[in-house]
Amino acid sequence: MLPNDVPLSHLGPSALLLLQLLLPPTSAFFPNIWSLLAAPSSITHQDLTEEAALNVTLQLFLEQPPPSRPPLHLKDFLDFYSHSNWVELGKQQPHPHLLWPRQELGNLAQVGDHTCLDCHELSCPGNLLGSTLLTSGYFGTHPSKPPGKCSHGGHFDRSSSQPPRGGINKDSTSPGFSPHHMLHLQAAKLALLASIQAFSLLRSRLGDRGFSRLLDISPASSLSFVLDTTGSMGEEINAAKIQARRIVEQRRGSPMEPAHYVLVPFHDPGFGPVFTTSDPDSFWQQLNEIHALGGGDEPEMCLSALELALLHTPPLSDIFVFTDASPKDAFLTSRVESLAQERRCRVTFLVTEDPSRGQGRARREVLSPRRFEPYEVVARASGGEVIFTKDQHIQDVAAIVGDSMADLVTLPLEPPVVVPGRPLVFTVDGLLQRVTVRIHGEVSSFWIRNPEGVSQGQEEGQGPLGHTRRFGQFWIMTMNDPPQTGTWEIRVTAKGNPRVRVQAESSLDFLCFFGVPMEDGPHPGLYPLTHPVAGLQTQLLVEVTGLGSRGDPGHPLPHFSHVVFRGIPEGAELGRVPLEPKGPRERGLLAAPLPPTLLAAAGSFSLELIGQDGGGRGLHRAAPQACAVVPVLLELSGPPGILAPGSKAPLSLLIVSFSGPQDLDLTTSVNSGFVLTSNLSRVRLEQNESAWGRLWLDVPDSAAPDSVVTVTVSATGREASPVAPTYAFLRLLVLAPAPQDQLAAPAHSPGRILTTASPAFHPSPLVTRGRAGGGLAGNPWWGTLGGVLLLLGLASW
Repeated sequence: MLPNDVPLSHLGPSALLLLQLLLPPTSAFFPNIWSLLAAPSSITHQDLTEEAALNVTLQLFLEQPPPSRPPLHLKDFLDFYSHSNWVELGKQQPHPHLLWPRQELGNLAQVGDHTCLDCHELSCPGNLLGSTLLTSGYFGTHPSKPPGKCSHGGHFDRSSSQPPRGGINKDSTSPGFSPHHMLHLQAAKLALLASIQAFSLLRSRLGDRGFSRLLDISPASSLSFVLDTTGSMGEEINAAKIQARRIVEQRRGSPMEPAHYVLVPFHDPGFGPVFTTSDPDSFWQQLNEIHALGGGDEPEMCLSALELALLHTPPLSDIFVFTDASPKDAFLTSRVESLAQERRCRVTFLVTEDPSRGQGRARREVLSPRRFEPYEVVARASGGEVIFTKDQHIQDVAAIVGDSMADLVTLPLEPPVVVPGRPLVFTVDGLLQRVTVRIHGEVSSFWIRNPEGVSQGQEEGQGPLGHTRRFGQFWIMTMNDPPQTGTWEIRVTAKGNPRVRVQAESSLDFLCFFGVPMEDGPHPGLYPLTHPVAGLQTQLLVEVTGLGSRGDPGHPLPHFSHVVFRGIPEGAELGRVPLEPKGPRERGLLAAPLPPTLLAAAGSFSLELIGQDGGGRGLHRAAPQACAVVPVLLELSGPPGILAPGSKAPLSLLIVSFSGPQDLDLTTSVNSGFVLTSNLSRVRLEQNESAWGRLWLDVPDSAAPDSVVTVTVSATGREASPVAPTYAFLRLLVLAPAPQDQLAAPAHSPGRILTTASPAFHPSPLVTRGRAGGGLAGNPWWGTLGGVLLLLGLASW
């Protein structure tokens, strides 16, 4: 269903799934939100795709409840309308043959046909010859532009300085980038119509359920359980079954119903296999067949099972781990930590074991009192938590933790950890409701005070501020609604390190991304990074979500003005930087440079946004996950073609150091059954030096089509260092060769990969070195990427 005038107003990027597709060096329109740093008023690929998807799904939503969901990005049919003269020919409808690979376009300009006149201005409205032939513009110097042919045009097109000068692209509203900028809106309208046709075709081919799955129309991406199945785990397994049944029944048929279910058992010495399904009944049946059998000693293969779950769980999901043992595979801690951050999954451990207890299940060895530290590291990095409880309380605690799968925000605490003699302070704003305070540990007393000075202690039951429940060493207080706005305090007296978490329901939240400013290539903007890299100038890009649901549209919108960076876990302030809006305020896009002191060395940090609501009252939000500055840039590139059973695929590896000398060991891993070899196991880099390596992936004949294989590369400093290794993850999809008349399918899952051009590998040296230089523009390896604005991976599923 398409409105008559096809409105092109921006719809929040968090409305739809992000399908990442690589851009060729001259992709039409500005690609995405990264590009708005250069031309805020332009319509991007992302705008067009979201609008098209919403138009097509509107008919579907007339029959199903309309939920919210994370972003979508598709560019297949947009290049044509921005780069060709289809609009200049006066066409009012999309080209009828673009969707069908066997159809001829027809009426094309031939090699000898002159198509453009010379234009020495930035704006070139009349530079096309009066021909009815369909043509496009040349970009760059390879291949060279024939006489009389049009150029793409813009600052970064070298061919546009050769006669006939100028160009015809309509990528943006800026004449500096687009000589036919005056036709940008007409091109965008046709591109939108073409995108709607493509989505409509997908819906007709896939059906409503398949189309909904394609768009991932559900805020709860997955329900994932990792279960210890040793003999002492009877109560925990029962609690997991009850919790899973509760979630399945509560959300069945609703917008909150999980799209995927993942189950991974573990014991010692084994773990797995992983069970995945989209059918809740199949998941429940599989879960119900798990029983606690054998084993019973400590430790267990917990992190191996968790890694397997992360590899099969969609991004932005919750993973629950039930165990009563410490990890035997603690050496995987940093890899699992990095994978959880890369997948943006929150991991919560429910442990029925007192870490200070000397008795309990059998042990093969004397275990350290810090044996549960790997769980703490992974939970802290992923935005989850570790909760120690007892068998008799596990079901109640699991139910409370399971409720946190809703749209909750975690409120920042100052200080972030309990410090004897100091209160924990947090701010409640008018956009919050159902505020809960959770405290667990060896607590002797606590009290909570609201801004009016009213207090309530740890006594169970209803009090002046809310209702308190206790389950062993776990307390939860649910505040009365509406909560008093302003500054609240919590004081805790306890042994050890009690944990405090404050959460609330709120539609106003934010996502954060990191990128490097790009100064060359056809489109300026940011090159996205999973993590900031030490020594590399990096921008923070913030996307505020929920602005469209803010009550009366006549009232001022909430806004964030500053970002605060804090060290982990102490919470010391590392920097405070103002946020600069990008585009209209209702778009919710903000940017800020990371402080140089933060990028001086590798390490973890958290970030918080500070601002005001529409009434001028304070707002305070924290990122759900910890962030990390990594010591080197580590990137994996996928194969250029289809990854098929029985094939051997070349992969590319790039390592760059911006902060100083690095002596690194490189290790690789891949799914069982696949063979991965590499020509690079160690590299020494000076500051601003890069190295290339090559890997070969052998796909077994037995590999099932549509199966996903994950390649992992780690770079670890050879000298003893507290800095965690740097990881790169590449997920590839094994495909059977598709018939020619089917819609083209991507050859791999486009996560953090660079595939637009292959580096020049030399057969003799182990690595190919190149100076990265002080900036990015003009460097050989970065020039290859200059035109590639890869979108950050929210969904490579």
